[in-house]
Amino acid sequence: MAENIKNFYDLNAWKKAREFVLETYKTTRKFPKEELYGITSQLRRAASSIAANIAEGFSRYHYNDKTRFYHNARGSVSEAQNFLFLAKDLSLLREDEFKDIFGLSEEVNKLINGLVRSIGNQK
Repeated sequence: MAENIKNFYDLNAWKKAREFVLETYKTTRKFPKEELYGITSQLRRAASSIAANIAEGFSRYHYNDKTRFYHNARGSVSEAQNFLFLAKDLSLLREDEFKDIFGLSEEVNKLINGLVRSIGNQK
């Protein structure tokens, strides 16, 4: 399986992170315009950062560099989750919407943890 991974976009973690970003943009479209420069922007930036850090980490050659970017991606997942809780608390997300998108963020986090473990095993 590992021999089929030649680019960052072959990684399941990146694919799931991309799905999370797209779902985040779709979900935040219905947030109030007054939140455009607030929670909408913050949530979108955090979600986008996840996939970007996975991509950049993949392109690094040193284990420590790879791990650092994957850890940054994991931090961005937590940041996005924080804003998801806030959106739910402010009634910008219904409970079912929150559960769906939060569940997707948890899947991304698990896949990133797998990337970190695989890098550790390569040392």
